[in-house]
Amino acid sequence: MEREYRRETRRRAGVVKRLNASGAEGLKDEELLALLWGDGSESDRASRTARDCLEEWNGLRGLCHRSSAELEAAGVPAGWSRRLVAALALGRRALLKPLAVGRSIRSGGDVYSHLRARLGAADQEVFSALLLDARCRIVREIEISRGSLTGSLVHPREVFGPAVRQGACYVLVAHNHPSGDPTPSLEDVEVTRRLRRAGDLLGIGLLDHVIVGEQTYFSFLESGRL
Repeated sequence: MEREYRRETRRRAGVVKRLNASGAEGLKDEELLALLWGDGSESDRASRTARDCLEEWNGLRGLCHRSSAELEAAGVPAGWSRRLVAALALGRRALLKPLAVGRSIRSGGDVYSHLRARLGAADQEVFSALLLDARCRIVREIEISRGSLTGSLVHPREVFGPAVRQGACYVLVAHNHPSGDPTPSLEDVEVTRRLRRAGDLLGIGLLDHVIVGEQTYFSFLESGRL
């Protein structure tokens, strides 16, 4: 037991040394998790728990959106689960570039920067709409639906009803692909067509449909498909 303790102490010291020398980028996901959870006396348990969690949820991406309850059900101590949820939330907030009400939309990249921290690694599709004035400034942001993108979930009335009530001149819609690949599907194309036709009838233009991926985005406007 004493020999194992000394070996684990040396291993942990080596991780800390590499962290100090080259930063967090040089460490494995399980090592970062173990540093977040380990307090010296429980560092070996932290390492085992980190490996088990990454295996259970297929890596860090799958772990990112787990709740404290899910983590604790999998055997993570309550204090550790809360610490991880808080750390991941702080990371997402650090990446978030919010589009405030009154700010103009200049490109699909603006929308992607605004949404990728929240949606880029989400495990379900989230469909949102930005309501814009005549100068393409944000009036309001609304969430339309969660789940697979279909015509029944994304009905024009759910998108344009709030736009009419807010007096918006344009609507820009966006959703994510949980796979991380923003390439539009046939359903994406059909929903975009339906929304554009509905907007034309109401006199509220569909400015763009942006698909948020894990590392990049797709814009129907910028690709010439709107």
